[in-house]
Amino acid sequence: MAGRTVISERDVRDAKAEGRSVLSVPAHAIVTPLAADTARFLGIVLQPASQPVQDPDSARSSDNPVVCIGSDHGGYAMKGEILKKLENDGYQVIDVGTDSPKACDYPDFAYAVARLVADGKAGRGIMIDGVGVGSAIACNKVPGVRAACGYTEFAAWNARAHNDANVLTLGSRAMGIEVVHRIVEVFLTSDFEGGRHEKRVRKMLDIEERFQRR
Repeated sequence: MAGRTVISERDVRDAKAEGRSVLSVPAHAIVTPLAADTARFLGIVLQPASQPVQDPDSARSSDNPVVCIGSDHGGYAMKGEILKKLENDGYQVIDVGTDSPKACDYPDFAYAVARLVADGKAGRGIMIDGVGVGSAIACNKVPGVRAACGYTEFAAWNARAHNDANVLTLGSRAMGIEVVHRIVEVFLTSDFEGGRHEKRVRKMLDIEERFQRR
């Protein structure tokens, strides 16, 4: 490592504090794993110095995946707010219900969301109940679904980048709508990093397949 530049977490946070969206990385520099994770979380592009600086928004895919969304009665009002914003942002959204604040059972709608994702009819799913935990458990019973309860932006990003999660669950009684909007945005615009995480996700799938063969 002698003579090679090291890009650390502090370099990334300093760039963010200075209002920069791009951090130039010298040729052959070493980017620490924590620096890479922090950059992704803070929205900082690590740009090789030999390449022209690119607006990070222009690098984002223009092909929005189909998103399915559902809720129980506790998440009904929040579902409406999320649905409205997603449609305004250009997403194609499938609403599986519930269609009123009348009491209902969250596993029914969690299953509907998970099934659409598992069948490939939606690229990502969002399910809202009171806390988000119960729906995550229900969704994860469906083979092919990796549901995560996204209680912070970082948790939502980590679920996508490290776990390749395809369903986000939220708790209407645990967080406010503005925080939720940001969490949803992070979940839908973050990509799976692969690499060292690929093996770990594969092991999760192996566990699932073992029980399907029983």
